Amino acid sequence: MTIFCIETSTSVCSAAICKDGEPIKQCISFKGGNHSQLLPLYIEELLQFARKENLTVNAVALSEGPGSYTGLRIGASTAKGLCYGLEIPLIAVSTLEVLKVASGVKDAFMIPMIDARRMEIYTMIDGETKAVVVENEDSLYSGEADVYYFGDGAEKCAEVFTKHNWHFVPDIVPEAQYVGMLAEKGNKKLEGKDLAYYEPFYLKEFIAAQSHVKGLV
Repeated sequence: MTIFCIETSTSVCSAAICKDGEPIKQCISFKGGNHSQLLPLYIEELLQFARKENLTVNAVALSEGPGSYTGLRIGASTAKGLCYGLEIPLIAVSTLEVLKVASGVKDAFMIPMIDARRMEIYTMIDGETKAVVVENEDSLYSGEADVYYFGDGAEKCAEVFTKHNWHFVPDIVPEAQYVGMLAEKGNKKLEGKDLAYYEPFYLKEFIAAQSHVKGLV
């Protein structure tokens, strides 16, 4: 199975083509703030690659959140457009699960963290996805097992974590190549989302910041 993969949930923008659960080409930018400009370019490059390699794209896989509201909207609308155009299903996977795969940590207690501003993070603990305001380690887990935490919300937490059994894994970001690996593993029957009604997993409602431009309320 060949899957076109999209990941735009954080400041990192990436797209990839995976075949039988393995990435064969990925485009990625770590600069942030330019998803809407980069993603169409990545799509064109990857679809040209697929045609050159005689690959038939069977599905689009999307990292559905939680994460950046704007990034998720861009990723979801682009993924749905691809699915409509190519007449293929949309597979959605958790961004926090993508982070777990990206970390390379295995057989350990993992806490992926996505920045939700200030000292709040989105995380997944024992299979439950939630938003947490972090004061210390006990805000997340009070046990004695070794804990490995990572993601763009982890570095700020490292400043208040002092327990010896908590281990910060730096430079871990969600990437499209891992989206494909999860989609292949968890959806062998290609059961897609309802494109007309699908929305990303925001976890929290979007709250627009108050404008500071004179004359606007």
